[in-house]
Amino acid sequence: GEAVRAIKRDFRWPSPYPARHPSPAQEPAVAQEYPSLTPALRDFIVRQHIFFAASAAKDTRINISPRSTREFRVIGDNEACWLDLTGSGAETAAHMKADGRLTIMFCAFEGPPSILRLYGRGEILHRDSAEFARVLADHFGNERPVGTRQIVWLKFDLVKTSCGYGVPAFSYERERGALDNWAEKKGPQGVADYWREKNLVSMDGLPTGIVE
Repeated sequence: GEAVRAIKRDFRWPSPYPARHPSPAQEPAVAQEYPSLTPALRDFIVRQHIFFAASAAKDTRINISPRSTREFRVIGDNEACWLDLTGSGAETAAHMKADGRLTIMFCAFEGPPSILRLYGRGEILHRDSAEFARVLADHFGNERPVGTRQIVWLKFDLVKTSCGYGVPAFSYERERGALDNWAEKKGPQGVADYWREKNLVSMDGLPTGIVE
């Protein structure tokens, strides 16, 4: 009776926030905007193992792709790029050709929670272009995996951070070798044949420019 009612009255569900992190209500807002990367934000990017690239064009579906930071490079305070390896789709390439808007997101799965987004416009450096060769030499040590389709270059004018409290904690284990192994097994000609079969157009029928 009364004892049960007292227990129900005094019961409080445990907070979902670990004791070492106060709840958002106890902390000032951590969302910030920057015109460019700061040294601290560049250091945050270096410590991440995965990033997400989001893009779209007029009247298309919005695409988002997870990628390894192994192929990602920060070039300057407002520029970054990555080696685009072969996959079953080529939405980013098609969207850069048709529109150019590109957003990159990093989020901390280990350590203190945080999310970082880069907002800007992207372009494609074709694998046969002089600019591709220059960037590959300057920022990737001239290492070109067999499955490399192109380089995606991003110029961003807005950097935003947010709390990341809702992102679960995960521990990084390792890079997967499946994509590299697949490309090595197919060889350059086999990969090129795959581009012609799978990568000519986006899911919405836009040309990707991968095979020109």
